[in-house]
Amino acid sequence: MCGIIGILGQHEVAPTLVEALRRLEYRGYDSAGIATVNDGVLERRRAVGKLVYLSDLLVHNPLAGKSGIGHTRWATHGAPTTENAHPHQAGPVAVVHNGIIENFRELREELAGHGIEFVTETDTETVALLTHHYMQTGLSPVEAAEKTLSRLDGAFALAFLFHGENDLMVAARKGSPLAIGHGNEEMYIGSDAIALAPLTNRITYLEEGDRAVLTRDSLKIWDAKGHQVGRNMRVIEIDTAKVDKSGFDHFMAKEIAEQPVVVGAAINNYLPIAGNEVLLPGVDIDFSKIERLTMVACGTAFYACLTAKYWFEKLARIPVEVDVASEFRYREPPLPAQTAALFVSQSGETADTLAALRYCAGKADKILSVTNVAESSIARESDQTYPIFAGVEIGVASTKAFTCQLTVLLSLALKAARDRGTMSKAALSEAVVAMRSLPGLLNVALTQTDEIKGHARKLAEARDILFLGRGLMYPIAHEGALKLKEISYIHAEAYASGELKHGPIALIDKKVPVVVVAPSDELYDKSISNMQEVMARSGKVLLISDRKGLAHAGDVWGSITMPECHPIISPIVYSIPAQLLAYHTAVAKGTDVDQPRNLAKSVTVE
Repeated sequence: MCGIIGILGQHEVAPTLVEALRRLEYRGYDSAGIATVNDGVLERRRAVGKLVYLSDLLVHNPLAGKSGIGHTRWATHGAPTTENAHPHQAGPVAVVHNGIIENFRELREELAGHGIEFVTETDTETVALLTHHYMQTGLSPVEAAEKTLSRLDGAFALAFLFHGENDLMVAARKGSPLAIGHGNEEMYIGSDAIALAPLTNRITYLEEGDRAVLTRDSLKIWDAKGHQVGRNMRVIEIDTAKVDKSGFDHFMAKEIAEQPVVVGAAINNYLPIAGNEVLLPGVDIDFSKIERLTMVACGTAFYACLTAKYWFEKLARIPVEVDVASEFRYREPPLPAQTAALFVSQSGETADTLAALRYCAGKADKILSVTNVAESSIARESDQTYPIFAGVEIGVASTKAFTCQLTVLLSLALKAARDRGTMSKAALSEAVVAMRSLPGLLNVALTQTDEIKGHARKLAEARDILFLGRGLMYPIAHEGALKLKEISYIHAEAYASGELKHGPIALIDKKVPVVVVAPSDELYDKSISNMQEVMARSGKVLLISDRKGLAHAGDVWGSITMPECHPIISPIVYSIPAQLLAYHTAVAKGTDVDQPRNLAKSVTVE
């Protein structure tokens, strides 16, 4: 969610802080601010809205100093206002924070008892005020920060800056990621390595519960038990070209176009050049010993899991439970013997998914994960993680990460089928050949852009849109509806086509477009029957199918032609028109495609 940057530098840091925050815009935010220490004097500047407003403010009211912290805020406690924007300052201490302090009300009451007044609605102000309070009792800045951290419940990544301290920064993480960057007589902190990429490629990731004290020439880390520890420094290579739009109007458009390449990269890493083997990194998992699979995720990743449920159950005959992470652990579900738990997250830091993983630790036989960030908390806390090779994804609405997740999950399902002997060699070979054809098919699907633009302009006029799908297309219908509502702000819902007559058909009239996702597979005839039910009630049907399917559909309001493909890979291929429809509808409406309102890329709070 929020973005954090901190610099102990050799040069004026304000411009660099703002530029680093710009690289974190993809995480989502509604206000921004920076604080610096100049000749011992702590000052800050904050603004509501996009970073351009903070930049304008700094032109007219600049901040000097070679030490500083910055923040892009995604509001949780309190509206997006200048008063609620970070950094928060109380006397000699300024704080930036990602996460939620769950016991802030109790701490506020305690501080109020000391006569301390609050000026914001945020939980983060409590951290600054409490640290200031401890400093007034005679504690040093580091001691006061440490005592404050010991009082906090919840999830947080925190950075502290102090008046009178030109060469000191304190950082801590619990539940939210935080990276330390090493420079030449400079030190940095960031929410992720992207923010630090122009500054350094030498990164130390803080682990759960770590506290760090930074100066320009030293880094000291203490773990959750208070023991001083060493953490590995890694050289992280981030292709900075992948963090710009490369001539596209939006990051989302670029990332949709990248899918043939990144899906191809995922296939090359899991399938050999020849044969039917699926190669898994690290310790090989024997799925013949797994009798049940529990899959947990949020948002788009949840729909990837819902798709994979069809694959694992049909191909490998493994019973699968798919759950939304935010509900999973509160049910306290039993995990029978020989159960593997699989967690899917683009960032690997999704708070609800990480909490669900920790619930399963010690209960499930295996903890598996599918992530895009090998150094993430979810990856590190799994018995085995499977990278998706999507590269940096900036657009808030996930596209290439989704298709790469599907590609890796299908690879795992085929591995499971091979281990369990539930697919013949011929069927397995046919499936592997189909997967290798994916990059070419995705390229063909992308050629339908002009056709899709025309339909999107018509959809942009609607207030409500329904998506229908059967079998493997049911989760894709859900993903299409999610994408559309995320970036166009049009109300969209998805239903299993067979459920239409059990209630949702009451919504059908000539003002409600219905997007039907239906390749000419074994369920096509049933999908067409459901489509006819819509058309009989004056519903406007936009059919996404291949040429064979469209030829048998009759007269529809609109159609999108997809290449013919093996049914097993159809969800990946049919993700493309769902994404393009959402994208071009949002463009037609003039909404902020890459940074839709109220949304964040990396959701690190529950």
